[in-house]
Amino acid sequence: MMSSMGETVMRMGTLMGSIMFIYTMIQQFIPRQISDYLSVYMHRITAFLNPYMEISFDEFTSGGGEWLKLSKAYTAVEAYLGPKSSKFAKRLKARIVKGNKGLVFSMDDYEEIVDDFEGVKIWWSLGITVPETNSFSRYPSATEERRHLTLTFHQKHRAIVTKSYLNHVIKEGKASMIENRNIRLYSNNANQGYYEYKKTLWSHVEFEHPVTFDHLAMDPAKKQEIIDDLVTFSMGRDYYLKIGKPWKRGYLLYGPPGTGKSSMIAAMAKLLHYDIYDLELTAVRDNSELKKLLHDTSNKSITVIEDVDCSLDLTSRREKKKMEEDEKEVEESNEDISRVTLSGLLNVIDGLWSACSKERIFVFTTNYVEELDPALIRRGRMDKHIELSYCCFEGFKLFAKIYLDLESHELFGTIRQLIHEVNVSPADVAENLMPKTIKRDSQVCLQNLIKALEKIKEDGKLKAEEEEE
Repeated sequence: MMSSMGETVMRMGTLMGSIMFIYTMIQQFIPRQISDYLSVYMHRITAFLNPYMEISFDEFTSGGGEWLKLSKAYTAVEAYLGPKSSKFAKRLKARIVKGNKGLVFSMDDYEEIVDDFEGVKIWWSLGITVPETNSFSRYPSATEERRHLTLTFHQKHRAIVTKSYLNHVIKEGKASMIENRNIRLYSNNANQGYYEYKKTLWSHVEFEHPVTFDHLAMDPAKKQEIIDDLVTFSMGRDYYLKIGKPWKRGYLLYGPPGTGKSSMIAAMAKLLHYDIYDLELTAVRDNSELKKLLHDTSNKSITVIEDVDCSLDLTSRREKKKMEEDEKEVEESNEDISRVTLSGLLNVIDGLWSACSKERIFVFTTNYVEELDPALIRRGRMDKHIELSYCCFEGFKLFAKIYLDLESHELFGTIRQLIHEVNVSPADVAENLMPKTIKRDSQVCLQNLIKALEKIKEDGKLKAEEEEE
């Protein structure tokens, strides 16, 4: 049975230790010039006897103001080794990590596994360093243990390991971390952050919205067009690099209330497995804080500004709004009023600051697209404009299938005629189709929808008559 790499290295270490001990003893009886000459050959001998190299990754970083901060490199390597550990390691550690979909497996302490990369054999081991405890301390802390992952390889593969293999490990580890954790919904903390020396400008919760594109009531061809656009963007790293543009894309969602703009954002995040950053502009003090907020977002994320027409003075009428001098002084003295400007917002979504992160999507929503400044929604900033309008008959059929498990019904014809005659939002259709009792009577739900559509039609006639009078 082949011995492990740890045992092999230990034997080599014992052999070299013996040689160095003998050399130290002899060194006392020979002249200095000869000793210096021999030391060169001793290093060559030890290198020849131990042709293996080691690279270690500490669990925590130290120095530079990052004492006891979890190392991102260690975390990525651990994520990369997770599937290999669960498959090959004899001893595993299992734990629940907040935000992950299931149990996280890793090597147990002092365990070793073997990896293969382009024919190069690499050994990974998990070790522990226990610092010397202070003898004067009454309560020595057990948390002073520091773990480190060590990879060992033959020195002839140095270039492959340092230039190709480690990049592969970090890339795959980060991808595994994103794939295996839940999506997060972030919100910016109102008037907090670097000004108050907070650790972060964002707070988050786990995003557990169940909606997907299958639940969206819209034209199937239009839906597929949006899906294809999103997938093409997510796979476009090399293309964006080739054309010299930041890897980002903007989507403008507009339409009446209740047409599914928020659901569309949730479906986007679920499709791409991107985090969502819900940016509340009125809680941002100024352009400088806005830059810091956007810089603090992660790659593979969607930054959302909902109801952008209501957030700040970003409408096409901004030039007409001139403040009186006394009103200006009041505003400048009030720290709670946001001073984010249109130019500041444009800079972070389409200026130099927009290139600070990769694979990032911006989404604006509005009920009144005509009110927005054309500079804000032009192509290149909001690349794709998506109109989410009133519910059509195809949308109703999707809701009927999801809510009532109905493919067809005798009342579908009546609903088709009414839905073509009135403007009804998908949210209203869904609410009327949702069963209100445990029995889930489909006939009753369809009749409720018909009554709602007839009322909308009648209200529309009365309003038209009033306008004529």
